[in-house]
Amino acid sequence: MRFLRPYLQEELKSVKMKSQIKFQIGKSGVTEGVIQSLNNAFRTRKTVRISLLQSSGRDRTKMKEIANELGDKLAGNFKHTIVGFTIIMKKTGARKPENKR
Repeated sequence: MRFLRPYLQEELKSVKMKSQIKFQIGKSGVTEGVIQSLNNAFRTRKTVRISLLQSSGRDRTKMKEIANELGDKLAGNFKHTIVGFTIIMKKTGARKPENKR
């Protein structure tokens, strides 16, 4: 992006922000439906924004626990960043090997 003109940089940033899918987690927390929806979203996207609603308990430590829980339960390798009451998850690398029983 360093070589683009400033107006093109701004346009690229706005398109990038619009392309992110947003999810919400409420008082029921992380359910199987949330996990399935996120797995489906990560098939076509690399970045997903997850906002925690007020009913989910907006405690900073609980947000970290939810982000770690999502990272463990999703099929793949993910990094997360917490900004305010939003978790931004990014897909990185190859898939985790699934346990076959």
